[in-house]
Amino acid sequence: MLPVHQRLSCVIIFAGILTHSSGAQDLAPRAYFITPLRSNAITLTGSFFDGSIDYNGVIPISDATGTYNIPTLSYYHSFGIFGRSANVVASLPYGVGNFKGTVGTEMQVYRSGLLDSVYRVSVNLLGGPAMPVERFVKWKQKRLLGVSLKVIAPTGQYDPTKLINWGTNRWSFKPELGYSQAWRKWALDAYSGVWLFTENPEFWSRNLTYPGTRSQSQNPIAAFEGHLSYDFKPRCWASLDGNYWFGGITSLAGVENSLTQQANSRIGVTVSLPISKHQSLKTSYSNGTYIRFGGNYQNVSVAWQYSWLGRPN
Repeated sequence: MLPVHQRLSCVIIFAGILTHSSGAQDLAPRAYFITPLRSNAITLTGSFFDGSIDYNGVIPISDATGTYNIPTLSYYHSFGIFGRSANVVASLPYGVGNFKGTVGTEMQVYRSGLLDSVYRVSVNLLGGPAMPVERFVKWKQKRLLGVSLKVIAPTGQYDPTKLINWGTNRWSFKPELGYSQAWRKWALDAYSGVWLFTENPEFWSRNLTYPGTRSQSQNPIAAFEGHLSYDFKPRCWASLDGNYWFGGITSLAGVENSLTQQANSRIGVTVSLPISKHQSLKTSYSNGTYIRFGGNYQNVSVAWQYSWLGRPN
């Protein structure tokens, strides 16, 4: 049997992998659809996660599970760049969860706190000119091509003496290319991007187990995403969602572990319903279909959105 501190470490490693790998698992239908100039929206999302993890033999732990909730507050604003439609989104998530696993005996960990803040800027390159609402209501989508950059800033709660943290203590960047094609009431979306990570200079350091400091780094993760959606009526639609991502081998103090390479996919559905002129409700469900290494959880999300148009300049 492993010593107590090693058994606890394994459980905490599980929690960290489960929560911090979720960025590559995004399922975001219609992410490159455009809106009129000076569109604004506030979104409050509640996401529930419940699942397990596949260690691929990296650590000797069994029956590892996690159940946690992440409410997120987001703000969206659209604008124009050289005549093209563009938008920016800022999000602030908060996490509350329980994690457990068995290495000889069952161990359990509870955490609550702020996650890292998320920022995304997107610019249309083809098919989506910047338009006031008067022109936008007459415009019909055909083909859209856009680029975006998502940034995760290390603003979440992080304590280097602990292995389980909601914050990651590193920067993450995701440049992405997105394409959308509409046929009457149908729309097909496809995205291709890559996650890039800076180094965490203080990973599980300055404690009884490791009094010094050590770094943790992660290789890039390539991410692909697709969505097929159908419009029932204006602002009321449903989509079938799927993705695949691979890479992300991690290194601790410069020592790489090839068993941590990910090659995973998820599938899900999303439904959006208008509830008033300015409000809408979006619900989604997704689950892992193939997980080589990392979290394999079910996710249910409900998002309430309030949108409005700003005044012309």
